[in-house]
Amino acid sequence: MKYYLGIDLGGTNIAAGLVDETYRLVRTGSVPTRRPRSAQAIIKDILALADGLLTESGVSAECVVSMGIGVPGTVDKKEGIIEYANNLDFVKVPFLHEFKEHYRFPVYMDNDGNTAAWAEFLAGAGRGCHSLLAITLGTGVGGGLIINDRLFAGCNYGAGEIGHMVIQQDGLPCTCGRRGCLESYASATALLMQAREAMQAQPDSRLWSLCGGRIEELNGRLFFDGVRAGDETAGRVLHRFIGYLATGIVNLINIFQPEIISISGGLTLASDCWLTPLTELVGREVYTRDSAVQTKITIAQLGNEAGILGAALLEE
Repeated sequence: MKYYLGIDLGGTNIAAGLVDETYRLVRTGSVPTRRPRSAQAIIKDILALADGLLTESGVSAECVVSMGIGVPGTVDKKEGIIEYANNLDFVKVPFLHEFKEHYRFPVYMDNDGNTAAWAEFLAGAGRGCHSLLAITLGTGVGGGLIINDRLFAGCNYGAGEIGHMVIQQDGLPCTCGRRGCLESYASATALLMQAREAMQAQPDSRLWSLCGGRIEELNGRLFFDGVRAGDETAGRVLHRFIGYLATGIVNLINIFQPEIISISGGLTLASDCWLTPLTELVGREVYTRDSAVQTKITIAQLGNEAGILGAALLEE
């Protein structure tokens, strides 16, 4: 049996997994990232995690085909450098050299949006297709793109930053420095901001009672409880949010025409409230609305395992 090691380096936790040749997670482990810390300290933790998984599983390094690391930022895969990762306070940080010194098998690195997309393509919602665009709705909006069975990285490995596509000229400020980005309108963070603004304008909204009168206590679960209970304020917020998300997705379909768009992130737990109207709106607005073949919009299948699995299966 051949095995692969996958590392999902996040701002909160470092997760590791041992994956077999059937794409099954054999064993996992994690440690807190404890940022801000030096790259050297984080590399040390990753090595300890990976070596520990092999020891605990009774797998020798000779049985490992390769190891991959997904990082929350832009990377230069050729040079093994994390160019920029704001969550880790990394700028132009050499990262892969020590792993290549430690292991005899190949070690790869990519953006975590790409690794999640790669996992869905190989073993999840995109299994059997040739093109997939993955969208993650979380604190921000992340993405990854597979075209003709290959991850599309762009000339500088920076492709897939779909959250920083402008959908509203001169709109809300974004953390990237631009204004009107999709991330500022269609992330989970943006949805809660929109809901709280609407609550302040509608003191009779049921959302107030759901969060105990404390607006700061409103979270995604409570918001969608309000939607399901028929609260008009929550319904209007969601309708507008779906419009923002649809605008971004229509733009992406018009450019790439992927077979599958898979959506992941915490908001998918309430996809019963928004997936159907989103799909219908996109279907009405895409340029190819009359085509016999249409992009399928679906919920990602792999959940929290996608980052580890996709990293483990990275290749040259």
